[in-house]
Amino acid sequence: MSTIHLTNGDVAAESLRAALTAAGRDDRVHALRDDLAVGPLRGIDDMPEVRADFWERVSTDTRRDFLREFREQAKALDDIAHDDAHLVIWHGESAADQLMLRRVCYHLRNSPQRLNEVRLSVRDLTDAGAWAHTRKDRATSVGMFAPNVLQARLPQAAPISVLRISRLALEWQEVKQANGETRRWRDNVFTSGSFADLDAMILDQLTGDWQSAARIAAELMSAELGFLVSDNVVLWRFRELVASRRIRLRGDPNTWRTLELCGAPAPCPH
Repeated sequence: MSTIHLTNGDVAAESLRAALTAAGRDDRVHALRDDLAVGPLRGIDDMPEVRADFWERVSTDTRRDFLREFREQAKALDDIAHDDAHLVIWHGESAADQLMLRRVCYHLRNSPQRLNEVRLSVRDLTDAGAWAHTRKDRATSVGMFAPNVLQARLPQAAPISVLRISRLALEWQEVKQANGETRRWRDNVFTSGSFADLDAMILDQLTGDWQSAARIAAELMSAELGFLVSDNVVLWRFRELVASRRIRLRGDPNTWRTLELCGAPAPCPH
């Protein structure tokens, strides 16, 4: 029987493909391209528009057709659910990876014998300088791990018990119903948060002077939030704060090294 490996995101998928090639295996790898830790979830499994509308607001990439992408992803997930291949779900200790795990378990709950997993944690990170080592929550995603680390873990794929699959599928339904703006994962429990939490952290770092937007973004992306914040989400919150006249932004929003921000409404120095 064939095997399909599932990851959260393209970076993780490419690293895993390299690991499989090095191991002389031709298993399929499928990336689920959605950061489920942010944005609305209610209706996600029935209406691709829910997530497409959200990411159209967040992204500045006008060339992408998010509705088409999410429709294709929904079809791919449905096809996988009706396939007969073994599935290996790769996940780290981050909210997005854990939500992906629960979503797949929900879709495959009627075929539990097909589900396997590889669990990764900060202990598997070979880069001693990786910033994940400094986080109290030790949050990690599969995309952080080098192909050689993933290759070493290939033989450790293990079946997920029927009882655990049922519990994870139920947790996915509960998280969808809660429908928070953000989702934090701590001590194996999800709680809802808001984008206002991110905005407050941005505003707390501002002074009356222009500051590097990249530095403030880095602080936010490494903060103990219970989920990993992407640069796209940070830029979106910058734009939202500008729109509400709470900060000022100057420079090219597509180039971090030129982008600066300053608190408002007080005038910023030239």
